[in-house]
Amino acid sequence: MEDLNGRHGLNPPHSEIVQACRIIEPCDVLDMGCSSGRNALYLSQLGFKVTAIDANPQAIAMLQSIVDQEGIRTIAPQVYDIQQASLDADYGFIACTVTLMFIDPARVDAVLSDMQQRTLPGGYNLIVCAMDTAEYPCPINFPFTFRPGELSAHYQGWELVNYNEDLGTMHNGAQLQFATLLARKPG
Repeated sequence: MEDLNGRHGLNPPHSEIVQACRIIEPCDVLDMGCSSGRNALYLSQLGFKVTAIDANPQAIAMLQSIVDQEGIRTIAPQVYDIQQASLDADYGFIACTVTLMFIDPARVDAVLSDMQQRTLPGGYNLIVCAMDTAEYPCPINFPFTFRPGELSAHYQGWELVNYNEDLGTMHNGAQLQFATLLARKPG
């Protein structure tokens, strides 16, 4: 696979996206909080039809520029604030990696409910979000962090394909605990 990310100065796709794509067949996917498109580019190269949303118009403009330069027809970048929690389409896969920790804590439940409602039966949600725990207090003052067990509790009734609350490292080197979930909606 061509390294479009490297060519356009973007980080590689998130490792959890890469892993999820080993089991998820190409389908309509929503990349929530896509930034400049590191995951969207990867997903499109695997055959996914990507809707890439972010509240930052500059990030969306940058992704649109890459899409135009490369002639990619399978990525639709859109400025959208996920805090609205009013998605208007259904997806086989919704990915939300290192995004929830930047939103208003009062909107997280609505965003998760909206993601679940907009996931097709048999479809997947992937979430990676910072945690703040007694053992590993979050070193970064994010607006929102999960407590232990909180993310998995939102997915009662879904098949937890992968769930952990492991220590991870941010791209800036900060060590913190992350809640990582890949869940499949009942068929």
